[in-house]
Amino acid sequence: MPESIGNDQYRETEAGERYAKAAFDLAEDTKVLDKVHGDVAALKALLLSSPELRTFVASQVYKSSVKLDGLLAVAQDKKGAGLKLNALTTKTLGVLAANGRLDHLFPFITAFNKLYDAKKGIVSAEVTSAIALSEGQLENLKTTLAKTLGQSAEINTRVDPALLGGLKVRVGSRLFDASLKTKLDSLKFALKRA
Repeated sequence: MPESIGNDQYRETEAGERYAKAAFDLAEDTKVLDKVHGDVAALKALLLSSPELRTFVASQVYKSSVKLDGLLAVAQDKKGAGLKLNALTTKTLGVLAANGRLDHLFPFITAFNKLYDAKKGIVSAEVTSAIALSEGQLENLKTTLAKTLGQSAEINTRVDPALLGGLKVRVGSRLFDASLKTKLDSLKFALKRA
C-alpha cells in the first residue's frame, strides 16, 4: 500500500461490507463474478495510481452523482483504452452513489476481494521487503507460498528500507519474519543478556 494513502481509506466498514456482499451474490447468481472481480481490481489500480482521484471520490464536498460521473469518465478515458466495466459493476457504483456511499469505495473493494478470495481458495499475503522485488522473485515467492500454505496466494508488496534486507510475510494472523533488522535486534538482545 503506498505510503501516501492513509489507513482510514482502507478501513472496513459495515456499509462497504454490505454492498460488497450484495454485489458479490448478484455477480455470482448472474455468472459474471470473474468479470466484476476484474472490474474491481481495475478500479482499485486506477484509484491507487491517482491521489487526486482518491481525494475526489472520498470528498464530502462534491455530490455523489458528480463523483460517480467523474470516476466513470476517468475509468472510461484511461488513455484511450478505457475500462470496459460490466453493467453490474456500473450499476453497483450507481447504487453506492445514489445512497451517498461512494466514499466507502475502498472498504467495498476490500470486502469484495475478501469474498472473492474465499470463494476461489486464495489467501492474501502482505510481503514487506527492504527493496522492491523483481517479477521473478515474486513468482518464486508465490510458488513457495502456494506449496507451504496448500493454496494460491495473492501477494501485495510494500517496501520498507528499515528492514535492511530479507522479508516479512504476513498471511492472515501469521507473520513470517526473515528480515535482517529482526535478526540484528535478536542478536543485540542476546548480547545484552550475556
